[in-house]
Amino acid sequence: MKFKVTRDWLKSFFVMIIAVIVMGMCVSLLVMCDMGTDPCSAMNYGISHKLGMSFGNYQLLSNFVLLILVIIFEKKLIGTGTFGNMILVGYSADFFTWIWKEVCHVQEQLNLSTRIAILIPALILFILAAAIYMQSGHGTAPYDAVSFLISDKIEKHSGKNMFRIVRIVYDLAATCIGVITGGEVGVITILMVILLGPTVDLLGRLIKTRRAVEKQAL
Repeated sequence: MKFKVTRDWLKSFFVMIIAVIVMGMCVSLLVMCDMGTDPCSAMNYGISHKLGMSFGNYQLLSNFVLLILVIIFEKKLIGTGTFGNMILVGYSADFFTWIWKEVCHVQEQLNLSTRIAILIPALILFILAAAIYMQSGHGTAPYDAVSFLISDKIEKHSGKNMFRIVRIVYDLAATCIGVITGGEVGVITILMVILLGPTVDLLGRLIKTRRAVEKQAL
């Protein structure tokens, strides 16, 4: 079966690209708030600082390592979204950090009210953007693919959808590594551990329901 670029494919592709860039922007804002970031970024910020690498470079390197594992066990999870996330989130975070510091001249030490004002919309936007990109149908980043891979294997054996639990435990493990390596771990990280998996799962169910309704309409 030959691959065909359709109007719907292009639409979902550009939505995915925008989503991963927004995720990178939100990571830079969450780091600015100094109250933690998402579990994966918290872990990678900690390890990259330990190694003396930029966040973008280490994010790309770590994703390549995980990519090999995903290719071995479940190739269908790989797509354009995989590489979009691998490349764009880390470098978008670096780019927007530069914008905030060098162009907007945002202070390094923000007062609590300003941090909270930035934190709440950035957290909500990150979770929604992450859920949209994961459910775009263009594959997921190696870090995210591992959680889908584990939950799919469990579902095949038990018949139960365990994605929410798997994702929470998976993100919690990344958070622990972030704590050990001195990454950007804080209240935001804990909120993401609790909220990200359920949000992705809920959005996935809504998209499947919508597609089923559209098929029946045809």
